Amino acid sequence: MALLTSKNIWMRRQQCPCGDWKCYVSHEGDSEETSVASQLAKNDENSLNESMVAPYVGMVFKSDDDAFEYYGNFARKSGFSVRKERSRLSPQLGVYKRDFVCYRSGFAPMRKKPGGEHHRDRKSVRCGCDAKMYLSKEVVEGVSQWFVVQFSNVHNHELLESDQVRFLPAYRKIQEADQERILLLSKAGFPIHRIVKVLELEKGIQGGQLPFLERDVRNFVQNRRRAVQENDALLTEKRETDTMELLDICKATNETEEYFVYDFTVDENNKVENIAWSFPGSIHAYAMLGDVVYFDTTYRSITYGLIFGAWLGIDSNGRTILFGVALLQDETLRSFAWALQTFVHFMKGRCPKTILTDLDPGLGDAIRSALPNTRHVISVCNILPKLSGWFSLLLGSQFSEFKSEFGALCHVESTEDFELQWSQMVSMFGLGSDRHIALLYSVRTSWALSYIRGYFLARMATPAYLKSVDAFLKRIFAAQTCLRSFFEQVGLFSNLQNQPRQEMQYMHMKTCIPIEEQARRTLTPFAFNAFQRELVLAMQYSASELGNGTYLVHHFKKMDGERRVIWIPDDEQLHCSCKEFESSGIPCRHAFRVFITKNYFQLPEKYFPSRWLRESSLAFFYDHDAQQNEDWIQEFHSLTERLFAESSITKERSDYIRKELTKELTRLLNEVRDMPESDGIAMDFTLSPTD
Repeated sequence: MALLTSKNIWMRRQQCPCGDWKCYVSHEGDSEETSVASQLAKNDENSLNESMVAPYVGMVFKSDDDAFEYYGNFARKSGFSVRKERSRLSPQLGVYKRDFVCYRSGFAPMRKKPGGEHHRDRKSVRCGCDAKMYLSKEVVEGVSQWFVVQFSNVHNHELLESDQVRFLPAYRKIQEADQERILLLSKAGFPIHRIVKVLELEKGIQGGQLPFLERDVRNFVQNRRRAVQENDALLTEKRETDTMELLDICKATNETEEYFVYDFTVDENNKVENIAWSFPGSIHAYAMLGDVVYFDTTYRSITYGLIFGAWLGIDSNGRTILFGVALLQDETLRSFAWALQTFVHFMKGRCPKTILTDLDPGLGDAIRSALPNTRHVISVCNILPKLSGWFSLLLGSQFSEFKSEFGALCHVESTEDFELQWSQMVSMFGLGSDRHIALLYSVRTSWALSYIRGYFLARMATPAYLKSVDAFLKRIFAAQTCLRSFFEQVGLFSNLQNQPRQEMQYMHMKTCIPIEEQARRTLTPFAFNAFQRELVLAMQYSASELGNGTYLVHHFKKMDGERRVIWIPDDEQLHCSCKEFESSGIPCRHAFRVFITKNYFQLPEKYFPSRWLRESSLAFFYDHDAQQNEDWIQEFHSLTERLFAESSITKERSDYIRKELTKELTRLLNEVRDMPESDGIAMDFTLSPTD
């Protein structure tokens, strides 16, 4: 088994953030390979027990692999296994004959030692069984098909029962997730019999019910160790060669691209240890949208043994954007701190207001050290999937109740109430000595709402954004063969995010409130949707004035807790106790209720942050590249013509187009005209007259 591969394989890190190598966290929603083995076996048996026709002469398959799979499923249902015996080859057809036989077909050959002595006799399972299925390939109308030409299901030995057949070598499979867990426990020093016991306990099954035997685990561990030893020297050489090549590419790119930046560290042997880089487009994006950063460190390269760190953000249209990347040798405080300091250096010393990460105590320490003025947030969406792996077996039937209690705690608004209810929860479920509870409590100021309320998050601590991050990273990792191609892929994504891809969307009005019309003209579609949702929900709330500009806002069905809204008329400022505006930059439903009560038809500009404005989204492309600006403006002219065509549909749309949109388009185009020339291209555009 060779570990060395030409592909650069990236996998999610599996070590539990509690730091204990013996601990493993499984996530809710993991793939099928992590479900309990007994359920897998049961599902297999159910699928096999469905009506399956025995192979017969003349039966047709699309390929010999399909035929072998079908015969194997039939064999398992019948109590035996099969193997491939012979194949025949022709110059015209390639492989055109296939013989599949019972695993007990034929007789074991007598083996001799080099000196002529016989090996000690070992009992063989082969007994000359004649059960078989022979196939022949024919080309029918240009399509290859495989026909069964001989079939026999006559055995000269007993067939196994369903609870025994699963132990035949052909069916004893160690799934990939179990392989990883076995290697982790072996690395932690567990003996083989203890590893098997741990797997049984984790899967909640009785002893001996795993789909593989203890000797399979022992053989797997021994073979993997042997393969690692054989490949270690080659893999080390590959890592060093490819890492040096990556460094050379960074140096060459720095010479050809003025604003490309990179940095690296070396170890005591002068080998490249950590390396980070950022492309010009990413640096430009950070200058406009770097108030909140998500630092993802969940992926590790199996081939190179490097941790991938990505600094990500969100643009005004809700898309994931890439600010920079790092490849780190380890997960130590030193490596994380270097990465964070290097990133800030890339971004000309500007630290983000807020940084979001996964649950990682070491990374949290690095943030406090390297970014002392940046607020650190761990999204609850990164914590909840881990609860099942930590507490489901420990709490058993109480787990559902615990999960509900924990979910409620995540949204407690008062720190005093949080501390009290946390203590009550820990006492209720007897978790006072649990290390995972201790871990969660130690970082509570980074994830509990009562501590992070009001931190600006730009709508990035949501399941939708984290899902988009995962999809974004998987596209970067797709089909990577070496660090060179990985570098090119990162560069491709960095450039694509600076291309004007936003298409004009007609955003439907849901109310007759002028504030909504103002937002539709001002905000990007992504921000407007969030704005509109809060505005519509405001209709379900009432506001009671308490005096001194203070209002008490509550839902008509009391589905939502009361919120206190303070109105300061001199500065036209409005503060809500939910702090949604401070967190997302979108006014909350409670604030809208008071604005409506105060008869506001237009909101002050301060309630439309620049990162969500349409004109800021356009300026992002204007500033990036002059040639791209010219292409965009040509497209903008075309868009303008379509809008004027739309104005003929109704008088209301016509009035809107003529009075408002024309003025806005003229202003934007005047800004473009005043821009300096780039590469001899003058920004000289006018708005086409339209009747």
